[in-house]
Amino acid sequence: MRISFSDHLEGNQTYTPIGRIKAATGWHATGVAPQSGDWKEEALRRLIRTAEDFEADAIIGVNYQVDGVQGRDLEGVELERVAATGLAVKLARS
Repeated sequence: MRISFSDHLEGNQTYTPIGRIKAATGWHATGVAPQSGDWKEEALRRLIRTAEDFEADAIIGVNYQVDGVQGRDLEGVELERVAATGLAVKLARS
């Protein structure tokens, strides 16, 4: 799977857009690291699995965001999750 954090692929390869996709980690306590890697890596792994479900060859314009719990009524541990988004694409065949 080819991944690009910009809005184009290296070598200006042509592609057909499949659609925007999003994947997120599970909710976790703010400031707690995962057992392996980091939360961005985990979100990217999940995004790649989602793209594979659509038979995409690449994801372009990958971006991350951190979502927090808004308007909670109970006091306690603050929660967040990391989400990755991008455009799943099918590469043009020569």
